[in-house]
Amino acid sequence: MNSQLPALQIVLPLLGAVLCAVLRKGNLAWGVALVTSLAMPVISGLMLQDVLASGPISYAMGGWAPPFGIEYRVDAASGFLLLLISLIGAVIMPYARLSIAAEIAEQDVPWFYTMYLLCLAGLLGIAITGDAFNAFVFLEISSLSTYAMIAMGKDRRALLASYQYLIMGTIGATFFVAGVGLLYSMTGSLNFVDVADRLAEVGTSRPILAALGLITVGMSLKLALFPLHVWLPNAYAFAPSVATAFLAATATKVAVYLMLRFMFSIFGVSTTLANLPIGEIFVTLALAAMFGASIVAIFQENVKRMLAYSSVAQIGYITLGIGIANQAGLTGGIVHLFNHAIMKAALFMVLGAVVYRIGSVKIDALAGIGRRMPITMGAFVIAGLSIIGTPGTAGFISKWYLAVGAFEKGWWWLVFLLVTSSLLSVIYIGRVIEVTWFRPLSKEGEKASETPLSMLIPTLILVAATIYFGIDTSLTAGIASKAADALLAGLR
Repeated sequence: MNSQLPALQIVLPLLGAVLCAVLRKGNLAWGVALVTSLAMPVISGLMLQDVLASGPISYAMGGWAPPFGIEYRVDAASGFLLLLISLIGAVIMPYARLSIAAEIAEQDVPWFYTMYLLCLAGLLGIAITGDAFNAFVFLEISSLSTYAMIAMGKDRRALLASYQYLIMGTIGATFFVAGVGLLYSMTGSLNFVDVADRLAEVGTSRPILAALGLITVGMSLKLALFPLHVWLPNAYAFAPSVATAFLAATATKVAVYLMLRFMFSIFGVSTTLANLPIGEIFVTLALAAMFGASIVAIFQENVKRMLAYSSVAQIGYITLGIGIANQAGLTGGIVHLFNHAIMKAALFMVLGAVVYRIGSVKIDALAGIGRRMPITMGAFVIAGLSIIGTPGTAGFISKWYLAVGAFEKGWWWLVFLLVTSSLLSVIYIGRVIEVTWFRPLSKEGEKASETPLSMLIPTLILVAATIYFGIDTSLTAGIASKAADALLAGLR
């Protein structure tokens, strides 16, 4: 059975999606999604354990040996991402039943779980595949199901947000597949390892640089790198709360991973990246995201939209590690990929609980709600402190590694900007804390009460994780460090 785990990681959610569509009953569909989601971290955890003990796993689909057949490949970086996606799905799904029932029409609930499982399969597929074209296929599976989930939001603006995301996502996918086509024309292969080997022989040429540019732009659209982030705020603000929490924690992280895989493991073999201004471009765009998106977040009246702009800023921290491109900096970017997922999922799950109780996440509607929902809003405070980067939380660990990486390159000014940008998050997180705890109770807040346990416990698990991984970093920073070493080893 262990030898079939890579295939099961994808096949189970695909079968679950078909079953949800056939059942057409909300509670039955939720049960299928729950069982499937709980199985995923078991599978990914076993594979990551094997990778750390014995090295990368290579699985040939249908018995066709790579590079001629499709290969699923799990190493430290992909195994780390598989575990992250699986854990987020497993924690969110128990939370989802009440939230989805409250926000989505009854006849659409089975279709939501169908789309969720398709999205889960697509995201896991991107992380595990060792084939460039299959990465595109899984990217489209996850994207198409994401558009459907966003469109199910009860606000009519969800349809516009979904359409806007569809247009931007299609443009990004077109750039990506065009770049993959150029790689294929130069190497005659689509297998990641084989393409890297052949590029080492081909060397740098105009088609290779064009492929690098196309894939970078395409993935930048998918991961919402500033200024290609315009689709993200509306998508997060108007999607159902469960979809927002899941996508904020996973979708952009998978796009970052794919960017890392191409940048370091494939193009880094043939292209002397140090001779190109890639690092400077990423650092500049990351700083623009960290400051620009944080400033915009301060003035938002919708708290989901505020956290959406916060996500754009946090993506800036992740891509900053790519720009620094040394061991500590890249470790910081990869570990922030994990840490941001758990703390942002926790924050959006808190807001989902608020929507469940009072039906609004407008900043004025949240006035005084902390006194009616003390545990829920206490969870917001802790996860918010992690977003700020307070010592003792997971967010601090990420920023510490980024600062160390900047110091190692002699970029002391970057450390100053890193700290300054974190202070902006104090303003928008502090604004919500001040409104919810220290203002008189709003009219909407009068009907508030503590979150049901089925929603509260998953939220508290993620909040506890932000504290735990701020103290014990052996899993997160330890694996991220190994992944960074493996990626940097691919550079020419």
